[in-house]
Amino acid sequence: MNRNETPEDRAFRAEVRDWLETHLSGDFAHARGLGGPGREHEAHQERLAWERHMARAGWTCVGWPKEFGGRGATLEQQVIFNEEYALADAPARVNHIGENLLGPTVIAFGTGEQRARFLPPIVAVEELWCQGYSEPDAGSDLANVQTRAVLEDGRWRIDGQKVWTSLATEADWCFAVCRTEPGSSRHRGLSYLLVPMKQDGVEVRPIVQPTGTSEFNEVFFDGARTGAANIVGAPGEGWKIAMATLGFERGVATLGQQVGFRRELEGVIDLARRTGAIDDPLLRDRLTRSWMGLEVMRLNAVRTMAGVAGGAPGPESSISKLVWGTWHRELGELAMDVLGAAGLVAAAEPYDIDDWQRLFLFSRSDTIYAGSNEIQRNIISERVLGLPREARP
Repeated sequence: MNRNETPEDRAFRAEVRDWLETHLSGDFAHARGLGGPGREHEAHQERLAWERHMARAGWTCVGWPKEFGGRGATLEQQVIFNEEYALADAPARVNHIGENLLGPTVIAFGTGEQRARFLPPIVAVEELWCQGYSEPDAGSDLANVQTRAVLEDGRWRIDGQKVWTSLATEADWCFAVCRTEPGSSRHRGLSYLLVPMKQDGVEVRPIVQPTGTSEFNEVFFDGARTGAANIVGAPGEGWKIAMATLGFERGVATLGQQVGFRRELEGVIDLARRTGAIDDPLLRDRLTRSWMGLEVMRLNAVRTMAGVAGGAPGPESSISKLVWGTWHRELGELAMDVLGAAGLVAAAEPYDIDDWQRLFLFSRSDTIYAGSNEIQRNIISERVLGLPREARP
């Protein structure tokens, strides 16, 4: 997109900047910089309070149409909002999955009743969401989902297991891909259900990661229930809806994700200045390339958004996932190289690691979850470039 901002865009930027500067003070002054990869549980209640404060002022879901509670911001204004949010060192968002994944999916594919029920609590940050896709035998191969849902007495009964479910411990609802047609296989017979988490029949088990925290979780459904109307799309359309959600995650949502990325990169550059590592021409070159990579990501996210034009992203969105996953993992490696030998030593017993060690450890997962790099390359080659399909047994 043309980065020559219009007078309206400049006024919007000034409005965002002034509001953040005014409100990230007083009771919320301590919220600056909180959260992020490997720090997902940091000050959760404070960040939740901050985001609800944003909601009351109309600063959540800025890109959603006005009729659904958003601001109807243009693509350029959405970029501006995320840039200013990063520059203000505002806290990592707690409502990312609802605002950027489930919300756009319901807007694109949901019924009027579903929009009325589920969108307002997302705008107000009153209900948090998690994503129920991966399973022990259906990680990158999502089509192998085995979690079952059967319609009984006007409600769906759900049995099965999900894994790597981000922030499930905090979520009120889960959008889950379930097999609703007995005997079906692969992409057929899947449905996209909205399931309340706070009920008997749902058990969440945190997975302790190398960072010492537990963003990822196992979720067990044992006779969990949800209303018959809590299905997005028709029965059997779950694969289509799930792929659309991943498209939103890899397109529009990337802008919000880049808030944290930009803050991390600026921190690594500052670290390199303090340690003198920036004087190493090889490290300086890598820092420059990392900055360039982030700019390319932002422009590609904007291009993806422009191509969507109100609908659901296509398979081209896999480019975003491949690029940002690789970029973030390399940033973690770069941070360790800037630290040098100090990066190998914990700050204190028994396992007190600093932000850069945490970034390095957490970002190892970025090229695996939400579809591994290998899967993204297959999607791009087969569904975008039209190359022959990979041989399968």
